[in-house]
Amino acid sequence: MHFPNFLRIEHDEPGSSRHYVVHTRQPNFLMELAPDSGAPDRVGNGVLKRICVPNSWAGDYQKYFRLMSGAQKFFVASFGPPAPKGFTRRLGY
Repeated sequence: MHFPNFLRIEHDEPGSSRHYVVHTRQPNFLMELAPDSGAPDRVGNGVLKRICVPNSWAGDYQKYFRLMSGAQKFFVASFGPPAPKGFTRRLGY
Protein backbone atom coordinates (compact mmCIF):
# COMPACT_ATOMS: atom_id res chain seq x y z
CA MET A 1 0.00 0.00 0.00
CA HIS A 2 1.03 3.57 -0.64
CA PHE A 3 0.56 6.14 2.18
CA PRO A 4 2.29 9.40 1.15
CA ASN A 5 0.35 11.61 3.57
CA PHE A 6 1.11 9.78 6.81
CA LEU A 7 4.10 9.56 9.12
CA ARG A 8 4.54 7.26 12.15
CA ILE A 9 6.55 8.49 15.11
CA GLU A 10 7.57 6.11 17.87
CA HIS A 11 8.52 7.60 21.23
CA ASP A 12 10.39 5.21 23.52
CA GLU A 13 9.74 5.45 27.25
CA PRO A 14 11.07 3.29 30.07
CA GLY A 15 9.13 0.04 29.85
CA SER A 16 6.92 1.01 26.90
CA SER A 17 6.66 3.05 23.74
CA ARG A 18 4.11 5.45 22.29
CA HIS A 19 3.12 5.46 18.62
CA TYR A 20 1.81 8.53 16.83
CA VAL A 21 0.45 8.72 13.29
CA VAL A 22 0.50 12.21 11.79
CA HIS A 23 -1.47 13.29 8.73
CA THR A 24 0.96 15.70 7.07
CA ARG A 25 -1.39 17.39 4.61
CA GLN A 26 -4.53 19.44 5.16
CA PRO A 27 -6.39 18.79 7.38
CA ASN A 28 -3.55 18.05 9.80
CA PHE A 29 -4.22 15.72 12.71
CA LEU A 30 -2.42 13.35 15.06
CA MET A 31 -3.58 9.97 16.34
CA GLU A 32 -1.96 8.10 19.20
CA LEU A 33 -2.35 4.36 18.70
CA ALA A 34 -1.16 1.44 20.77
CA PRO A 35 -0.44 -2.03 19.40
CA ASP A 36 -3.16 -4.51 20.37
CA SER A 37 -1.40 -7.01 22.63
CA GLY A 38 -4.35 -9.41 22.37
CA ALA A 39 -4.02 -9.77 18.59
CA PRO A 40 -2.16 -12.80 17.16
CA ASP A 41 0.53 -10.60 15.59
CA ARG A 42 0.67 -8.34 18.72
CA VAL A 43 -0.18 -5.28 16.57
CA GLY A 44 -3.71 -5.92 15.30
CA ASN A 45 -5.43 -2.82 13.98
CA GLY A 46 -4.08 -0.73 16.80
CA VAL A 47 -6.03 0.68 19.71
CA LEU A 48 -6.95 4.35 19.41
CA LYS A 49 -5.79 6.14 22.56
CA ARG A 50 -6.01 9.79 21.57
CA ILE A 51 -6.69 12.04 18.61
CA CYS A 52 -5.61 15.67 18.29
CA VAL A 53 -7.48 17.67 15.66
CA PRO A 54 -7.90 21.35 14.80
CA ASN A 55 -10.73 23.22 16.54
CA SER A 56 -12.61 23.41 13.25
CA TRP A 57 -13.19 19.63 13.47
CA ALA A 58 -15.27 19.89 16.66
CA GLY A 59 -18.31 17.67 16.19
CA ASP A 60 -17.50 16.67 12.60
CA TYR A 61 -15.52 13.48 13.27
CA GLN A 62 -17.74 11.37 11.00
CA LYS A 63 -16.79 13.69 8.12
CA TYR A 64 -13.13 12.70 8.51
CA PHE A 65 -13.61 9.01 9.29
CA ARG A 66 -12.02 8.04 5.95
CA LEU A 67 -8.78 9.83 6.91
CA MET A 68 -8.75 8.29 10.39
CA SER A 69 -9.29 4.78 9.04
CA GLY A 70 -6.48 5.44 6.52
CA ALA A 71 -4.21 6.44 9.40
CA GLN A 72 -5.07 3.22 11.20
CA LYS A 73 -4.31 1.15 8.05
CA PHE A 74 -0.99 3.01 7.73
CA PHE A 75 -0.19 2.18 11.38
CA VAL A 76 -0.70 -1.54 10.72
CA ALA A 77 1.28 -1.45 7.44
CA SER A 78 4.18 0.42 9.10
CA PHE A 79 5.01 -2.67 11.17
CA GLY A 80 5.47 -4.76 8.02
CA PRO A 81 8.73 -5.33 6.17
CA PRO A 82 10.40 -2.16 4.86
CA ALA A 83 10.02 -1.21 1.21
CA PRO A 84 13.01 -2.02 -1.04
CA LYS A 85 15.48 0.86 -1.50
CA GLY A 86 14.89 1.03 -5.24
CA PHE A 87 11.15 1.48 -4.71
CA THR A 88 11.54 4.33 -2.22
CA ARG A 89 14.17 6.13 -4.32
CA ARG A 90 12.07 5.84 -7.44
CA LEU A 91 9.11 7.53 -5.73
CA GLY A 92 11.28 10.25 -4.23
CA TYR A 93 10.96 9.67 -0.49
